[in-house]
Amino acid sequence: MNFNFFSNIFNKAKEAGDREFLKAESGEVYTYSNLLEITGRYASFLEKTGVCPGDRVAVQVDKSPEAFFLYLAVMRMGGIFLPLNTAYKKNEIEYFLRDAEPVVFICSVKNKLEYMDLISKYVKLGAITLEYNGTGELCDNSKEYSSLHEVCQKEFDDIAIIMYTSGTTGQPKGAMLTHQNLVTNAEALTDLWEFTEKDVLLHALPIFHAHGLFISTHCALLSKSKILFLSKFDTDTVISYLPLCTVMMGVPTFYTRLMSSNFFNRNLVNNMRLFVSGSAPLLEETSREFTELTGHTILERYGMTESAIISSNPYHGDRKYGSVGKAIKGVEVKIVDDHSKELKFGEVGHVQIRGPAIMKGYWKKPEKTKEEFTEDNWFKTGDLGKKDSEGYIYIVGRHKDLIITGGFNVYPKEVELVIDSIPEVKESAVIGLPHADFGEAVTAVVVLEERCSIEAEEIISLCRNELASYKAPKQVIVYTTLPRNAMGKVVKSKLREELGALYN
Repeated sequence: MNFNFFSNIFNKAKEAGDREFLKAESGEVYTYSNLLEITGRYASFLEKTGVCPGDRVAVQVDKSPEAFFLYLAVMRMGGIFLPLNTAYKKNEIEYFLRDAEPVVFICSVKNKLEYMDLISKYVKLGAITLEYNGTGELCDNSKEYSSLHEVCQKEFDDIAIIMYTSGTTGQPKGAMLTHQNLVTNAEALTDLWEFTEKDVLLHALPIFHAHGLFISTHCALLSKSKILFLSKFDTDTVISYLPLCTVMMGVPTFYTRLMSSNFFNRNLVNNMRLFVSGSAPLLEETSREFTELTGHTILERYGMTESAIISSNPYHGDRKYGSVGKAIKGVEVKIVDDHSKELKFGEVGHVQIRGPAIMKGYWKKPEKTKEEFTEDNWFKTGDLGKKDSEGYIYIVGRHKDLIITGGFNVYPKEVELVIDSIPEVKESAVIGLPHADFGEAVTAVVVLEERCSIEAEEIISLCRNELASYKAPKQVIVYTTLPRNAMGKVVKSKLREELGALYN
C-alpha cells in the first residue's frame, strides 16, 4: 500500500475528472484532470533535473496556481517540500539553505540573481525560476515532460514537508511533517467541517504557511470541491467573490477588515455556510460583531506548525466565543501543571497534545525534539490554557508570555480581554517588562479606535475594577499598530525588546 498523501489526491482527482478544481484571480480555470497533468509534468521535470525521493525542495515564490501545483508535484515524486516566507531577506534565507540542505531552490529571477552566492554554496542543483504570473524555468522546461509520473511509494512515517516555525525567539526550527500527519489531519477536518463536492473555498491566504498551503486546500482536494484562488487578501476583491463561495478560511484581520467595509453585509454572505478563523487569537468582540452583522458565527480553531489543527469548535452545536473548541478526531489534549500532573476543569496550565498528526520532530535537532516531548510522547505546545466542564479549550497565552509580578502569575489574555472591552480600545497586547521591585511589571500596549482618546490612568482604573490589583497594568502605552508576523500573530517579543528600556 502506498502511504504517500498524494495517492489520496490522485484517486480523488481521477474520480473528479473534468470538474473544476481551481479558478485563479486572472480567470484561468484548472480542472482535476489538469491537476494530474501539471503535477505529473512538474514531477517528471524535477526528477530529470536530479531531484530524488527524500530530497528537500526549497521554495520561495509568490502565490500562484503554478506554485501550488509545484507543492503537489514535489509530494507526488517523493520529495520533501520546504516552503519559505516571501518576506525573508538574504541573511534569513542563508540560514534555511544551510540548515535544510535543499538540492534545488525554486525562486524568482530577482532572487536567483540576488542569492547566487548562497545558491552556489548550499544548493546542489542550483535554482529554478518561477514568477507570480506562472512564467519561468519551471513552467517552460516542464512542458515537454510526461504527465504520467507514478506516485512515489511512501511509508506513513516518511517526511512530506519541513515547515519552519516563525522564529520569533531563537533560531527557527524545521518541523518535519509526515504523510501520516497530513492524511489524518485532512481526513478529520474534511469530515468535521462537512466539506462536499458542492463547496467553493475562498482562498486568500499565503501558501508558505500551513494554514494556506494544506489545512484549507486538503479539505477541498479530499472532497473534490472547488477553490477560488486569490493572490492575496484584498477587502474589495474578497467581497466581490464571497457571493460565489460557501467556505472561507482566514486570520482574524481578514474579518476585521471585511467588517470595516460599507459593502460587507448579511445579503453578501447568503451563499456561505462556514467561516473559519485561525493562526492568531480571535477577539470575542470581533466574533460577536461578526455574528450580529452577518448571522454567521465564525468557527475558531487551534493549531500550530508542529501539529496542524489540534482543536475546533463544532460545525453543528455550540461555538463558544473565546474558545478554540474541543480536540478533533485522533488528537488528545490535556492541561497539566509544572510537574505534568493533569489539572481540573477551569485550572490554567500547560497545553500538551498527542496523536498521529503530531510532527515527527525538528529537522537536525534531536535534542530539541526530545526536550519538547514527554517520555510518553505528549508534545509540549508551549501554550497555556484551560478546559471547561464540556471539554472546550481556552488558550490564555504562551508560556513564555506568562508574567510573574511580585510572585503572582498574570496571564496576559485575561488582562487583554478587559482592555479590549473598553469602547475606545481597538486591540491590546499585554507584556511583562523588567521592574526593580516586582520582577516584572504588567504593561499594556493599546491601539485606539479612530478618532478616540482615553487616558492611560482611566484604562488602568477600569482594569482594577475588573481584576485583582496585581493584574492591572502599571503602564499603558499607545501604538498606532501592533507588530505582527506573516500570519497576523502579535509579536510580543518585539514589544518587549522595544519597550524593555522603560523599566531599566
